[in-house]
Amino acid sequence: MIGAALLVFGLTLVLLLSIHAAEARHPQADFAAPLSYREAQAVVVAAQAREAHLRTVVSQPLGSVNPELLPRMQTIYFPQTGHHLSNRSGFLDFWRANGQLQSFGYPLTEEIVEHGRIVQYFERARFELHAEYIGTPQQVQLGLLGREILEKQGVPPRLDEAQREGRYFPETGHTLWGRFRSFWERRDGMQLYGMPLSEVVEEDGRSVQYFERAKFIYFPEELPAVFRSLQHSYGYPLNALYEVQLSDLGRLLAEQRGINLAPVPQLEGTHTWHPALWERRVEISIGEQWLSAYEGDLLVFRAPVATGRDGFNTPVGDYAVYYKTPMQTMSGCMAGECWNVPHVPWAQYIVGGVALHGTYWHNNHGTGIRPSHGCINLRLEDAQWLYEWTSLGTPVKVRY
Repeated sequence: MIGAALLVFGLTLVLLLSIHAAEARHPQADFAAPLSYREAQAVVVAAQAREAHLRTVVSQPLGSVNPELLPRMQTIYFPQTGHHLSNRSGFLDFWRANGQLQSFGYPLTEEIVEHGRIVQYFERARFELHAEYIGTPQQVQLGLLGREILEKQGVPPRLDEAQREGRYFPETGHTLWGRFRSFWERRDGMQLYGMPLSEVVEEDGRSVQYFERAKFIYFPEELPAVFRSLQHSYGYPLNALYEVQLSDLGRLLAEQRGINLAPVPQLEGTHTWHPALWERRVEISIGEQWLSAYEGDLLVFRAPVATGRDGFNTPVGDYAVYYKTPMQTMSGCMAGECWNVPHVPWAQYIVGGVALHGTYWHNNHGTGIRPSHGCINLRLEDAQWLYEWTSLGTPVKVRY
């Protein structure tokens, strides 16, 4: 126990010394540091200790730890709906790696068999095990909920017979454009959601579009008014994280089929779901201009970034989130340059004045163009996803 404590202390000390050294070597950044080195050090140490304690608590399996009684594959229980999610069929990792709650919601059933196939219903989807593709990315697929719903209710009529400019799918005779196209293309839409089965239509006062495996709903109010105005000024669209949401087709179809959604008791040996159940970390490749987020060894999120230009290079090293703020004004002067940029969203400081944050004044993420004064720039929706996923103390590794 004492040896483990000394090891943790030593690793923490190395991390803090690297932060301090990097801060001394790389003072340049888009922001002034919100905390001193000592204040940031105290925040990181305390946050990582809390996270480690919480992970210890939530990692304790329910009930007996007799190995013969433990589930054969990792199994998580969701008290919100009273159902389990396991890796017996790969469903747990698929849920974690493809959007989690935002994309699929909570599980509504256990694994069941439909038409000879293992499936599981979620609020917004149905997972299916395709045994013929075991060991490939196609092993787990989303059920064709959009197609099945439209077979029952019919395809909605077009609002406008004129074909809009966009991505046309001759296989289904429909077009993908605007916010829905952006959402679809940034989330591996062909594999996850399939092709469009309707044009954009209005239902209950909102714009919607049906796909083979999903139904998109547009919530324009999720993009703050200031960014709606700024996107016109800069000439390219800005997207909020929850601007496009998936309808609860999983729940609707399960209810129509009379599937039992009643909660079940938590199995002994299982963990209760919590975001801190797996160790989280962020890795940033300056050479590739990409950010990757991991839960344990599982990649759960990727996003393009734009880092510091020559003379204001983003520092390389092992850091941790020590301060977070949802919006602030970016101002400073350095090397003969001064700037004052309001409404900078989803800022997370990792060392000195260097932060991860969203940008609306350029669209260079992932292009190789490095426009910042040291910070790590993300698209608005990516910055918000990361902000909601991390906690104080989350490690951030910056590499070339």
